[in-house]
Amino acid sequence: MRKTLLAAAIALATCASSHAAPAATDTLAHDIFKQLIEINTTDSVGSTTDAAKAMQKRFLDAGFAPKDAQVLVGANPKRGNLVARLRGSGKHKPVLIIGHLDVVEAKREDWTVDPFTFIEKDGYFYGRGTQDMKNSDAVATAALLRLKREGFVPDRDIILALTADEEGGTDNGVDWLLKNHRDLVEAEFALNPDSGGVDADAGKPVALSVDATEKLYADYELEATDAGGHSSLPRPANPIYEVSEALARLGKSSFPFELNAVTRAWLEHMQKIEDGARAKDIKAVLATPPDADAIARLSTDARYNSVLHTTCVATRLDGGHANNALPQRATAIVNCRILPGHSPEEVRQDLIKIFAAPKVTVRYIDTITDKRLDVGSERKALPPPPPRKDVFDALNAVAGKMWPGVPIVVDMATGASDSVYTMAAGIPTYGFNGAAIDRDDVRAHGRDERLRVKAFDDSAEFYYRYLKTLTGGK
Repeated sequence: MRKTLLAAAIALATCASSHAAPAATDTLAHDIFKQLIEINTTDSVGSTTDAAKAMQKRFLDAGFAPKDAQVLVGANPKRGNLVARLRGSGKHKPVLIIGHLDVVEAKREDWTVDPFTFIEKDGYFYGRGTQDMKNSDAVATAALLRLKREGFVPDRDIILALTADEEGGTDNGVDWLLKNHRDLVEAEFALNPDSGGVDADAGKPVALSVDATEKLYADYELEATDAGGHSSLPRPANPIYEVSEALARLGKSSFPFELNAVTRAWLEHMQKIEDGARAKDIKAVLATPPDADAIARLSTDARYNSVLHTTCVATRLDGGHANNALPQRATAIVNCRILPGHSPEEVRQDLIKIFAAPKVTVRYIDTITDKRLDVGSERKALPPPPPRKDVFDALNAVAGKMWPGVPIVVDMATGASDSVYTMAAGIPTYGFNGAAIDRDDVRAHGRDERLRVKAFDDSAEFYYRYLKTLTGGK
């Protein structure tokens, strides 16, 4: 996206209203949230099909026709998807909402609470998926049910796809639906509440981020092998040492600093809300040429580091086969989040140089098939979609009333989402939601994941109002 378009979108989306409307607790949304959290949807032992069927029942009980609340399952019976449709007047083409039902693995022994029991304490909801992203699944489901209950007829069909395997596994639901049931999810544009959101400090919103682009996800496997032998006769050729030393070099390395139109616009906003030395460093990074010392200081913060660089980190390590034997094999997984403009194969070559380990093989892991490939993908992150006036007008109107004076900021997602599939299919996709999460309390994928009760209630009210405003209707 050209910077002029970004500036237009940001200007269009500036919240100006001075009257905040309190969000009422939505019992329906709470009930759905609890139900989803307590259905285990991890890749290892869980089932998104169970969650999809549970939501299907809610839609059918609310009066949706069976053809408008379908559970669709591919090769894996546990990786089901739900596609629900609130019928509109047909004045405009449909809007698609995508949200993944699966969650990252969570071990009970790592948490202070049971990750698959919905717990409310100290003003927070706890459970795996409270931030990523069963909160938004519940909010979107509740919004459609509420609109149906009111007899609201939108000016376009609203399609909700609750899908499998965004967080892991090889049965990605959005990709599968686009390839096998395109007619059910065909839309003029899409909304992805897995992206963006309300940034807060101590519960006070400071910005509403709209993800205009995102980094590219890529996994790599490192492997070293040897003949092995008796552990009483050690020798330098040790696969565990080879892989470990390669990873140690990675930990001391950094990919080059880069800015694009989206991240530059985001930094310009952050310069206004940060203070002291941090604001000065951002100003120095935005200068021409950027200040290298300021880049280094900003990069010590994980959030800023991920915006300024492609990042790669070791996430898994395995080696050896017996306590009293020299290892015959050692492997590690390195996960990368790649800046737009670069491909997985380009990064694979960069990693080989960083590892400087001739005995370590570096293979790209295909995200769909899970196959190890000697050559990585050449695809790159797609350019941002053009800002749609109707999307941002509705966002301005609703967010301006709920969070007066809080700016709407276009940014780059430092993770990755299913927007990559809808965008590649020619469906412009915009990422945002209404859940306020403290910038220093992001627990997605981590221990004791939680979300403020008020943040959830506000997000439920926000999404209901937003869909109603976006789709006009009666």
